[in-house]
Amino acid sequence: MLGFSTYAALLPELRDAWHLSNAQAGTIGGSFFAGYIATVSFWTALTDRVDARRVYAAGALLAFAGSAAFALFAQGFASALACQVLLGAGIAATYMPGLRILSDRVSGPTQSRSIAFYTSFFGIGTALSLAIAGLVAPAFGWRVAFALSAIGPLLAGLLVFFLIAPATPPGGAITAASLFPLAAWRRVMADRAAAGYTLGYFAHCLELFGSRAWMVAFLAFSASLHAGGSFPWPAAIIAAVVNLLAVPASILGNEAALRMGRLHWILIVMAASGSAGLVLALAAPWHWGLVLMLLVVYSMLVMADSGTLTAGLVAAAPAELRGAAMGLYSLLGFGGGLLGPVVFGVALDAAGGAHRPGAWIAAYAAIGACCLAAPLVARGFRT
Repeated sequence: MLGFSTYAALLPELRDAWHLSNAQAGTIGGSFFAGYIATVSFWTALTDRVDARRVYAAGALLAFAGSAAFALFAQGFASALACQVLLGAGIAATYMPGLRILSDRVSGPTQSRSIAFYTSFFGIGTALSLAIAGLVAPAFGWRVAFALSAIGPLLAGLLVFFLIAPATPPGGAITAASLFPLAAWRRVMADRAAAGYTLGYFAHCLELFGSRAWMVAFLAFSASLHAGGSFPWPAAIIAAVVNLLAVPASILGNEAALRMGRLHWILIVMAASGSAGLVLALAAPWHWGLVLMLLVVYSMLVMADSGTLTAGLVAAAPAELRGAAMGLYSLLGFGGGLLGPVVFGVALDAAGGAHRPGAWIAAYAAIGACCLAAPLVARGFRT
């Protein structure tokens, strides 16, 4: 995960250096998810036919190549976009295959908790990615930050390949139907519970990755409005700490959902996170301490339903459709991740640009709209 948020940490610097519009800067951030959703069905289907450890190792090499290429060759919009697409394809071959490795080896009452921990460690990887970029780039330049982040996937591939016991999958040939199992996906979406969790994950990822991609840029904007003292730490380091503090929210949220009921918990959290984003945008000129407090609360609310959605999908999907359900869930979820940074950047430009406070309110409203609307459509997907 070390390369996951390197671009987000350096977005303001690269946007200005390459003279990008906010829409272009957001598109580069979203292109990671283009690589992800273009290949995730292939990687997920491949785990039914070859040892998932080998799929994970291949993904680790692709992720390494994406970050390394960014360090060596990126020099503008097109080249940066291509490198992020490659990185996204690599992460696609590690995240869901890694979840497949876990879910195949853990069952019973501990499965939900294990999945919640797994999805939460995604946030730890994001925080480390932001922190490394924020510490390395000011001292050695942004290219060194990308080069250093490329080491992480190599280490991950070695850990998974050598420390997890091999497994023999069912086998069979890779076909178009296995890559895009439309009939199985129709059956998944016909199941109200599975469809609800899948669509909820789309809304969750649109807000999550839209807000994360622009977090450092928002902090820079907020700092520019403070006449006196402002944030005492670099924006990328603050973003890393905020993401790390949000990690327990997914684990604790899943525990709360087990007691309250998944549907009620998800609807409460989505409505709260969408509202909190608007409050955060309004708070940009306020004292930096209040801005940080609101940013932490918002980030925790955004993460609070992550593990619940994933555990709910795994539990709701019929056993014979679990692989297809996980593939569609990831495809739509990270499709939301693709749109999130782009929607945010387009809203910024449409509302007057990143220098206008009202534009940030519009941007946070744009990525939170689906979450705010969730209670209105929930009746059709009760679990």
